[in-house]
This record gives sequence, C-alpha cells and structure tokens, in this order.
Amino acid sequence: MNREIIFKQILDCSFTVHSALGPGLLESSYEECLYYELSQAGLRVEKQKVLPLIYKDVKLESGYRIDLMVENEIIIELKSVDALSDLHFAQILTYMKLSGCHLGLLINFNVRHLKDGIKRMIL
Repeated sequence: MNREIIFKQILDCSFTVHSALGPGLLESSYEECLYYELSQAGLRVEKQKVLPLIYKDVKLESGYRIDLMVENEIIIELKSVDALSDLHFAQILTYMKLSGCHLGLLINFNVRHLKDGIKRMIL
C-alpha cells in the first residue's frame, strides 16, 4: 500500500480518536484507541514494538519501545503533554533511525484541536 495513503488513514483514525475522547487522558488511553481504529481500518499495526540498539554488531535490548508501527513503514509516537519538546522530536528521530523507517508521526493528544498536535517527521 502507498505510504501516503497509509499516512492519510492514520490521520483520519487519529482525528476519530481525538473527537471521541478529547484532550486530558493518559497516553496509554489514546494508544489503545488508536491501535483499535487502525486495526479496524485494515492496517497492520504493532503496539509497543521492541526496538533493539545495535552497537558494534551486538544487539542490545536497551528498552526502546515504539508506541505504534503501521505497516512496518510508519512510526507513531504518542504524547499527552502540555507541549511537545525537543526531547520528543529527538525520541522519534532516534526510533526512525534505529528502525530504518523514513516516515514518523508525533501526535500530542493533549491539545484542543488535534491539528495543532501533529508533527510529520521525515528522514
């Protein structure tokens, strides 16, 4: 499936979740609901996907976990914070580099209008 079509479906599902729940919940609530919506849309989604760190040809289980990976191509990092920080951007960029994914989506659900909480990341 085309990456841009998948991206559009992710956005549609994200807006559905935010419209239903609004801001103010825990990140885990949004993750479960978005996982459900993406799965219902027919997308292959992995939740809390373990991401090892390869260092000098050694695979280290360092505790990295991708919130959602869609179709093995797009990483979604979810937040429910007052404002996104540089640390959040660094986190998703690190996940993208380690996983080899070139498209990521950083979504902060703790905003009045979800369009203000969505950041598209490209490597």
